[in-house]
Amino acid sequence: MAKRSVSETISDISEALGNRAIVLVGLMGAGKSSIGRRLAEKLEMPFVDADHEIEAAAGKSISEIFADHGEDYFREGERRVITRLLENGRQILATGGGAYMNGETRERIRDHGISVWLKADLDLLLKRVSKRNDRPLLKRDDPAAVLSRLMNLRYPVYSLADVTVESRDVQHTQMVNEVIRAIGEWPGLKVSRYDD
Repeated sequence: MAKRSVSETISDISEALGNRAIVLVGLMGAGKSSIGRRLAEKLEMPFVDADHEIEAAAGKSISEIFADHGEDYFREGERRVITRLLENGRQILATGGGAYMNGETRERIRDHGISVWLKADLDLLLKRVSKRNDRPLLKRDDPAAVLSRLMNLRYPVYSLADVTVESRDVQHTQMVNEVIRAIGEWPGLKVSRYDD
């Protein structure tokens, strides 16, 4: 069978997705928000950033939530917000790095969406997170050590996602097209194909 074009694959995804969300998971710096926004544009779906929704619900930044209440409090709020967001159906949802570690959240994503892991190597993550100063988990320790520890802890869980795409330092358009192709090739999408 000939390789399908990106526009044909978008059509397939749109048809097969129904009322499900495409949920981006991965570590901070993997590109969930930047790729997610462009993916939403290309698929003509709303884009939602779970971290922004959490901040809006709490009336404070994630750094402030961590400082005032601790990580456990933040994670519980994150779980509730993602559960609520998934009820909205078709959307591109970018989640925080720790969200997919919660078993209940993974189950909700499985029930209401397709999970896509943007898998990045340590060098790429370090390059990207060094540009920003709003990552609470990186403020306490050496960023390389923290990210290595998080990779060891989280990558086995992220690997449970429906689709995995290697996040690389290439044009955003190329990454978006790779995500679209990977979703289109995922057997669980059940795209009806009429061509031989």
